[in-house]
Amino acid sequence: MDGRGDSELSESDDFDDLALDARRARWTALLTGAVLALAGVAAAALRATGSAPVLVPAAYAVGAALCALAAVLGSRGRTRRALWLLVVGAMVMALGDQFD
Repeated sequence: MDGRGDSELSESDDFDDLALDARRARWTALLTGAVLALAGVAAAALRATGSAPVLVPAAYAVGAALCALAAVLGSRGRTRRALWLLVVGAMVMALGDQFD
């Protein structure tokens, strides 16, 4: 035996699990932010060409910018802040939809 006990093996496994969870959280925040940002930009472009009030495409654009910022923060490991920015960005886009 190499002298390592069961507690050392479980600590190593726990660390690997935590690292994997953190990596998944970063990728999830990055991809979700990117998808929501693209959806917001597309909605802003579609609403800007129509007869919607100016506030509608502006709200979509601001929401898309917040989601893009969340994607950047998520990729850098700031997943809690990224989650809150995703929520706020989606709410701003939904608010813009209410102005229509």
